[in-house]
Amino acid sequence: MDATTLDTAAVDRWLSENLEGYEGPSQATKFNVGQSNPTFRLDAPSGQYVLRRKPPGVLLKSAHAVDREFRVQKALAETDVPVARMHLLCEDSDVIGSDFYVMDFVDGRNFDDPRLKDLTNEQRARVIDEMGRVLAAIHSVDIEEVGLSNYGPQGNYFERQVGRWTKQYRASETESVPQMDELAEWLNANIPEDDGKRTLVHGDYRIDNMLFSKDGENVVAVLDWELSTIGHPYADLAAVIMQWQMPPGNEGRGLAGVDRAALGLPSDEEFIAAYCQRMGLPGIEKFGFYLAFCFFRMAGIIQGVKKRALDGNASDPERAKRLGGFVPMFAMAGLEAAKRG
Repeated sequence: MDATTLDTAAVDRWLSENLEGYEGPSQATKFNVGQSNPTFRLDAPSGQYVLRRKPPGVLLKSAHAVDREFRVQKALAETDVPVARMHLLCEDSDVIGSDFYVMDFVDGRNFDDPRLKDLTNEQRARVIDEMGRVLAAIHSVDIEEVGLSNYGPQGNYFERQVGRWTKQYRASETESVPQMDELAEWLNANIPEDDGKRTLVHGDYRIDNMLFSKDGENVVAVLDWELSTIGHPYADLAAVIMQWQMPPGNEGRGLAGVDRAALGLPSDEEFIAAYCQRMGLPGIEKFGFYLAFCFFRMAGIIQGVKKRALDGNASDPERAKRLGGFVPMFAMAGLEAAKRG
């Protein structure tokens, strides 16, 4: 069975035996988002659920960690970070061919374009401000209190992450990209000293990984926690800025060249300043490194997506191949960020 289908009969059997109150049969509808871990809405007589699974096939080590996604969202249930309610994690790959977890279906609005074309200027401003508020809430979680102190290793987060994504990129490399080689070398040579900041980080924080209320601008769920860990909060902040520096439209989903002031959207500097105010920070030095790192990591991610497409394991093979073409562009943007320091 491929990544685009789901054995609902097997799912129904397992949930009927393990989830109190569950009643089948269910109908599965695959979401168009979620390149890494295929995600399905389950409509059953007992309610609506979401199932998120590892893709089938041979996978990179530590990738597609649905068990970590389940653990972190379950831990955040009583915090200020909005997440869906977790139900069950299945680590028996014999059920549907790979591990999966089931959570509540959250009915909210998803924005895949940060220009927020259908909103007013005031609504746009509130959406982006709420995005900043939730980011600060993630970084303010007491990791000891919620049981996540061992969710990531000790030590220099960026040293660890640059090493990890260099290895991940090499493992999924399909052709030579000189810009990626240069960026990896620069990052390894410019890793900041460990400043002791150690918080929960989402790992892929952007507007299309969030659900907003149907009739307002508040966040009702933060999605896609696959890359979450305990690490440095500036990586998440830089990920937002990285996304905004991409071209606007369906593929880039950025704000490059957009007159933000005319749309009621903050500049990069304004968003960073608002974050610093919430976190009690005077400012952030050498932000260029954090931004360059995020471009490198995203290039590594989409290279992995491309490799899965070529291997026949991608959630959306055609889109995955298109995304793979952006690797050199992300690497070049990372090098530009590095120059700015």
